Amino acid sequence: MILSGNEIKHQLGRNIVIDPFDESRLNPNSYNLSLHDELLVYEEVVLDMRKSNRVERITIPPEGLVLAPNQLYLGRTVERTETHNLVPMIEGRSSIGRLGLFVHVTAGFGDVGFCGYWTLEMFAVQPVKIYPGVPICQIFFHQIHGAITEYTSEKYQHNHDIQPSMLFREFPEDEGVQLELAFGASAAGVEKAGGPRMPAPVAR
Repeated sequence: MILSGNEIKHQLGRNIVIDPFDESRLNPNSYNLSLHDELLVYEEVVLDMRKSNRVERITIPPEGLVLAPNQLYLGRTVERTETHNLVPMIEGRSSIGRLGLFVHVTAGFGDVGFCGYWTLEMFAVQPVKIYPGVPICQIFFHQIHGAITEYTSEKYQHNHDIQPSMLFREFPEDEGVQLELAFGASAAGVEKAGGPRMPAPVAR
């Protein structure tokens, strides 16, 4: 079940924190969150899951900033939220979607117990001009059944800024490390070391 707007307001200070809160942004069953004035863009040509990829910080000026297609922009909400005993989720507003702007690629699903700012994975279908403080997405809340274990991730919980991917922390440090082959070693030496014997070259 999804909480109504009235129930969201009733739960404020109990299971829900939205800071700052503006009642004019309360919808029938959601609340509009606004866009902060900073973005991050990756500087790498190829993004590597195993590494902390370099990013550049961009400020959205009051007169607006044009987002280019085929570019991922990481933003965040102005509002900090906390959710307990409920599952928070965010979705783009219909007015934003009708401009061809996606506000999250896949990560609209939140976790019970999440506390912090929402990082937005923004992607534009065509050039679109954005402005700081615009209501960019909406948060809504599902009831949850069963025993609850609250979200405690060391990657994103209690964040204070835009959060690039920290997937690299999930990889063991020695996973994927390839053993070097001594190319000067003889075939017998390689075989003795446990490697395969290479076929002898054929005279032509």
